[in-house]
Order: sequence, then structure tokens, then C-alpha cells
Amino acid sequence: MKVRVGDTVMVIAGSDKGMTGEILSINHKTNKVVVEGVNKVKKHIKPSQSDPEGGIQTVEAPIDASNVAYYDTKAKAKVKLGYKFEDGKKVRVNKATGEVIKENKK
Repeated sequence: MKVRVGDTVMVIAGSDKGMTGEILSINHKTNKVVVEGVNKVKKHIKPSQSDPEGGIQTVEAPIDASNVAYYDTKAKAKVKLGYKFEDGKKVRVNKATGEVIKENKK
């Protein structure tokens, strides 16, 4: 999987096709990602001591990683990523321009 947490991605398939957002989490076992503002679902919360009200909340549900593509904010388009070695380190590269993708440190 070439996308990472913090990357901006575009949804390329499904009901939210065309939407962009930042990756919040990745599950490598199930090959799913959670994207901010995409695939929102209603979740019913039972009242508890920590949340005495309970109620219905809207949360982002995971979508398959194959349904998202890296979004280049400069080009305003989805792009393919590749890898290249620079100074002995493996870095991600925009295949269209050859530009190195800067890592998001969170």
C-alpha cells in the first residue's frame, strides 16, 4: 500500500467518488483506510457512565484501499506513486513528474 496516514487522497470508486480527504487510519490486515469526511455512517451509541446521553453519531467508516488514489494538491489531480532510492533511502515519487513526495510527520 503506497498511501500513508496523513496523505490526501481522492476516492475513485463508490458512492463518494470524486471526494478528497486526509487518511486518518489504515488497517493493513483488511486493506482498508478511513478517510476524513468520506463514507459517513450513523452509529447508535448506548447510554453509559462516560456518555450518559447516548444517541446517534455520524462517523467515517473504512473503505477499501483500492478505491482511493493519492491526490496531488499542486496539480489538483490524482497521481500514481512509485518508489526510488535517494541517498540510500527509499522514497515515494510522483510517477508523472518524478517529484519526491514529502513525508508527513505526525
